[in-house]
Amino acid sequence: MKLTIELVPSTSWFSNLRSLLSAAEWDKIRKGCYKHADYKCEICGGVGPAHPVECHETWEYDEKTSIQKLIGLVSLCPSCHEVKHIGLAGVKGRHAEAVAHFCKVNGCSAPEAEKYIQEAFAIWNKRSEQEWDLDIGLLEELKK
Repeated sequence: MKLTIELVPSTSWFSNLRSLLSAAEWDKIRKGCYKHADYKCEICGGVGPAHPVECHETWEYDEKTSIQKLIGLVSLCPSCHEVKHIGLAGVKGRHAEAVAHFCKVNGCSAPEAEKYIQEAFAIWNKRSEQEWDLDIGLLEELKK
């Protein structure tokens, strides 16, 4: 699947680079991410109407050690970014739009998408049962 869903456990909400860095540091990192991707979405190649791309943090979860490790940053158009956080899209009343974009990018049907989304939420529910320690060792490399 080209475009996947990455739901951050509820116990880790608001624990992200923006909350850990000064505005100037975050701006430098995210703008470097945009430039590296030539200001285009790294998944679909598109751009947003108001601003071309947004910076998305990618995480790896180790259930045994309860470590949530930052493994990278990716530039995404607002539509792909909305899919990554489809739970938030639903809260904002944009679930149908996010599903449509997911289907378009992945070349799948709405029922296939909904099955995948249910599986993503099952993982989210399990991960939301525990507290996570952040490993942001990659941050020092990103600051360069």
